[in-house]
Formats: sequence, structure tokens, C-alpha cells
Amino acid sequence: MRVLAALICLALPAHAGGERAGDFDYYILSLGWSPTWCALTGDARRDDQCDTRHDFGFTLHGLWPQNDYGWPSDCRTGARDPSRRETAAMADIMGSGGLAWHEWKKHGRCSGLSADDYFALSRKAYENVSIPPVLAHLDRDVKLPAQVVEDAFVEANPGLERSMITVTCEAGRIDEVRICLTRDLTPRPCGDDAARDCRMKDALMERVR
Repeated sequence: MRVLAALICLALPAHAGGERAGDFDYYILSLGWSPTWCALTGDARRDDQCDTRHDFGFTLHGLWPQNDYGWPSDCRTGARDPSRRETAAMADIMGSGGLAWHEWKKHGRCSGLSADDYFALSRKAYENVSIPPVLAHLDRDVKLPAQVVEDAFVEANPGLERSMITVTCEAGRIDEVRICLTRDLTPRPCGDDAARDCRMKDALMERVR
């Protein structure tokens, strides 16, 4: 019976949507490599994030409430939605106000915080992470093992261990760095389903534009 119960649990979806706000175990801070997003999506949209005047490298994709298994999304909450001014104010680290609005709807509502507090916490989490200088100012395209990116973040952030970070790839490129954090933004081990390490030995990392 225990085996059957375990199989049933594994068969359940990781998230169903519409969960109760504030009911989660930890956060994932997701940092996206902007040149990858631009190459795969943003350039075709002529998105302002991809304009060379910005020099975007790692941007804040989002701060995601996470459970030890699975994650909530699109939660019910009594908190008011942010104004256009409030979402636009996040563009300096997120690339666009549109992404900030999307992240609030899908993830921020699940935090149990007001929009102001959620964005403030997201900014604090982003600013707490030291981007390795060699990556922050990458001035040429490189191909490298994804593990090297993880190593660089661990070295640049005392207290961050390999069990607390995962690097993802998309279409042969470095895509995101995801760091697992407690509710007070202290690094902690990621849940098993959040560890999705890219194993590529020659992942492309385009230069900062």
C-alpha cells in the first residue's frame, strides 16, 4: 500500500493553480541570462530589453514561492494588483514592466505579500546575490560547461553551496541560474524537483550586448 501511495503522489501534477496565498516552503530566485532570452524570443519581438543601450546580463526573472515538492501558482489573494507604475519600476532589473506583471500574477500572488512588499523582496533577493564579475561583464561569446557557471556563483557568494543552486540550459545556451532561498532570503538546499542542472559541456553564453 505504501508503494501504491507513493506512485499516486508521484503521478499528481506538480502544481494545480489557485492555491492559498502564503502556503509554501521556500523561494527560488531565478536569474535569466538576457542575451539568451533575446536570441530565442526577444529579438523577434523587437523587445526593448534587447536594445544594446541596456547592457543586460543576468536579469531578475522572478522570485518563486516553492514547496519541497511542487509549487503553487496563480493563487487566490486579497492583495490588490500592482499599478503600471509599480511594475514599470522593476524594469531596471527585470528588463520590462510586462515581465513584472506576469510574475506577480503567476508567483507574487502566492507569496501572501502585498505587491509592494513582493517587489521589494524580489529586488532585495536580486541585490543580495553577487554576479561573478567575469560573467557580469562578459565581452565575447563563449562555450563552456554549465558547471563552470555554477562554480563561479558558488565562489562569488560565501554560504552558497552546490545543493542550493541549479543552472538550466535552453537550445544549447545557458538560460537561467536558480538559487534556493528561505523566506528570509538565506540560501538553502533546493528540493529534489527543483534541481535541474544542465549537463552540457559546451553551452553557448553570448556576450553582454
